[in-house]
Amino acid sequence: MPRVSAADWHSQAVCSLIISLKMASVLSGRKRREVKGMKRVKAACILQTLVFSQKADCGLSRELQSKLNRDEVSRYKAAMERAHTRYQIVGETEQEDGSVIVRVRKQYNDSADVSEYFE
Repeated sequence: MPRVSAADWHSQAVCSLIISLKMASVLSGRKRREVKGMKRVKAACILQTLVFSQKADCGLSRELQSKLNRDEVSRYKAAMERAHTRYQIVGETEQEDGSVIVRVRKQYNDSADVSEYFE
């Protein structure tokens, strides 16, 4: 029998362990399922289309509704600034009925790097 070096033995043991872990099954309830690799979010952002509008039967003039909607958009932006959320306004359009449509790209959470989305 050929003599196996400690390094060869170690690498064989590690390979054997990796194969065993990949093929392992986990008993969950009555079903058996194969253990799979992990996924991690490397980067993420959300693209939202928001509509700021008043109720149709609110009884306010179009000008007042438009002003209230623009004020609400300003408060929304200020809230994102206060929360230190990275965001980019992609589009902001005012409709004939006084509503404001805002398309915003913003970070998903603090743990993922989003700089590639805002370049």
